[in-house]
Amino acid sequence: MKTVFSGIKPTGNLGLGNYLGAFKAWGNLQNEYTCIYSVVDLHALTIRNDPQTLKENSRKIIMLYMAAGIDPQKSIIYLQSHVPAHSQLSWILGCHSYMGELSRMTQYKEKSENNENVNAGLFTYPVLMAADILLYNTHVVPVGEDQIQHVELARDIALRFNNIYGNILVVPEAKTASKLTARLKGLQNPTKKMDKSTKDPLDTIFLLDTEAEITKKIKRAVTDSEARVYYDTENKPGISNLLAIYAAITNKTIEDSELDFQNKSYGDFKQSLIEVVLGELNPLQKEFNRLSQDTAYVDNIIIKNAQRAEEIAEKTLAKVQNALGIGK
Repeated sequence: MKTVFSGIKPTGNLGLGNYLGAFKAWGNLQNEYTCIYSVVDLHALTIRNDPQTLKENSRKIIMLYMAAGIDPQKSIIYLQSHVPAHSQLSWILGCHSYMGELSRMTQYKEKSENNENVNAGLFTYPVLMAADILLYNTHVVPVGEDQIQHVELARDIALRFNNIYGNILVVPEAKTASKLTARLKGLQNPTKKMDKSTKDPLDTIFLLDTEAEITKKIKRAVTDSEARVYYDTENKPGISNLLAIYAAITNKTIEDSELDFQNKSYGDFKQSLIEVVLGELNPLQKEFNRLSQDTAYVDNIIIKNAQRAEEIAEKTLAKVQNALGIGK
């Protein structure tokens, strides 16, 4: 089977957008692909973290992967920093990357503006991401639209390396989330992406929010004065965003979702949305809480899956090193 690779950075609390745009789709890929999902904790080092919080967040994401239906026996779920080959290949690929192409990365431009900590890691972040992908002979990389540029860079680096040294690296392709889940916006600012690092506590539904918190956030979500439920992102961004969430969870089209609430009030619509969100997240939260109590099992998954990942990564690294005339 072809290989899928993706990862999530352990900064901030994961939200509904992460679940609908990533976790839920990732679980569905397990029977079609060899799936490798990383917690990319090395990427988190571009900002200053509290060490204990970073460690706890990384472990939390491993448990959320499993709670969301990603089977650690079928898929490989692991911590990036537990596989040294990521850093080793990143240096090699950095020597095959150009300053110009890295300086054109949109995220680097955005993050370096008004940021006092513009470190070299922020600049070379895309090279480490390329190493993450290329280590596992990845064919498909599920990403949001904001990450497509990074996958394209990984492709360019792989093609450049192969042109010099032979057919060593698999050239990956990006697989974007469905248009529906890619459009999920903030509840308080429906013109901007739903962000797990938001400073507004009412803007994002987090995966581990309580029933009371979820209810409050949806009830207070921004709408408009028209009081008709239909999809129009330009004139009704708030209601359109809530409809997209409803459709994504219920696996309905936007058109069918609109019909569900024809002649219904915003209050009725929000109450129905509350019910479907709770219905989706309650099983995940119960499984997460169960895993939180089974420390030995989670420890074993983290250790064993890192070993599985390392076995694949070391083979790729050895091929690259051999092509360069370095290594053992």
